[in-house]
Amino acid sequence: MDRPLRIGVQIQPQHAPDYRLIRDAVLRAEDAGVDVVFNWDHFFPLYGEPDGPHFECWTMLGAWAEQTERVEFGALVTCGAYRNPDLLADMARTVDHMSGGRLIFGIGSGWFERDFDEYGYEFGTKVSRLNLLGEYLPRIEERWKKLNPPPTRNMPVLIGGGGVKKTLRLVARHADIWHSFGDLETFTYKSGVLAEHCGAEGRHSSEIERSIQFPGVADADDFVAAGASFFTVPINGPHYDMAPVIEAIKWRGSR
Repeated sequence: MDRPLRIGVQIQPQHAPDYRLIRDAVLRAEDAGVDVVFNWDHFFPLYGEPDGPHFECWTMLGAWAEQTERVEFGALVTCGAYRNPDLLADMARTVDHMSGGRLIFGIGSGWFERDFDEYGYEFGTKVSRLNLLGEYLPRIEERWKKLNPPPTRNMPVLIGGGGVKKTLRLVARHADIWHSFGDLETFTYKSGVLAEHCGAEGRHSSEIERSIQFPGVADADDFVAAGASFFTVPINGPHYDMAPVIEAIKWRGSR
């Protein structure tokens, strides 16, 4: 399946002491021509000053639903363990309606131990967190079917992660978009593993869009040749420099 190339930006909600800086970054990103605007689902900065300014994910997504007009948006990614899955499904459905049907439902198993510890969630193990995600995804899908009104569309589900035994099996079973990490060799290998899982689940591998952080102009064409079509540029507060985003948009326009 041939897909159009998409450019996303992850506006990391850290190190911005004034929310107006984030609101402005979203506006500039949409005006620049990105296709998707993401945040992330953490409670503390992931790098830099560990106790620096930070804002919560889903409250922000509700604001973005009203602020934006064209772009799709979502979390890259939300942590399945932080919220009751039926509630999370309802939150996503509501934000989807607020935006007129532009939410991408990004989800993963979580990994940042400080988030879990300080907010009172059980960190467990990588396996236990993935098992929980595997339990929650069908509940989310079932809740969407029961809600009145339902989501505006078959909401795109993005799953982030690269574990070849569990995560990619969940991607094959539930996702429309796979967000991966790593170099070209890793991406190519894991994309092949995903194709095998898709076969076991009765799906064609081309049904799942391949997403990865933009690797830079020098390497992006190689990732496209390997099957990637969705590239996201992370930018950090407080200034949210759009220069690397513009670079990615210009690369896409040159193809």
